[in-house]
Amino acid sequence: MKKLVIASNNPGKLREFQHMLSPLGIEVLTQSQLGIAEAEEPYPTFVENAIAKARHVSRASGLPALADDSGICVDALGGAPGVLSARYAGDAPKSDAANNQKLLAALQGVADRRAHYYCVLALVRHADDPQPLIAEGEWHGEIAQAPRGDGGFGYDPIFWLSQLGKMSAELARDEKAQLSHRALALRILLARLSPA
Repeated sequence: MKKLVIASNNPGKLREFQHMLSPLGIEVLTQSQLGIAEAEEPYPTFVENAIAKARHVSRASGLPALADDSGICVDALGGAPGVLSARYAGDAPKSDAANNQKLLAALQGVADRRAHYYCVLALVRHADDPQPLIAEGEWHGEIAQAPRGDGGFGYDPIFWLSQLGKMSAELARDEKAQLSHRALALRILLARLSPA
């Protein structure tokens, strides 16, 4: 596979994918470069949304498409914000800072702050691919009491990695590219793509 379209307009995700895929000689296009509108994400699960986004972009572009559906799942909140992570504080407009503040407020006074980032990648070779490649990754940590760091995106400023003594937002890009939920899912996906 020499070329694929990323089914996302999220600049943080796009940077991560380009960083991880460019050494493999895969040309990464974005749906916005091709004038493709975002797909609906009506499903309650990450996997259903990822497949829907990949099929939408592949159908519109005529190219293989890779979609990511990911978010943060907090144990004490029954897995919320989950699939609503990007829109947790609303859509008008979407705001990482507002999402982080809403999550911190929801956990006010809560002792159990365990959480994990979860990512599902879906790759379709064509829009009606009967066997989309699916890979998933989890990255475990805790929700901190206050934001810190200016790297990454999403919930990275409040995602505490106790084994490293850092927030995800304090990691170097190469370090995050080795550890994150998205990096893990992508390694699994690329291993499945490689011939045996």
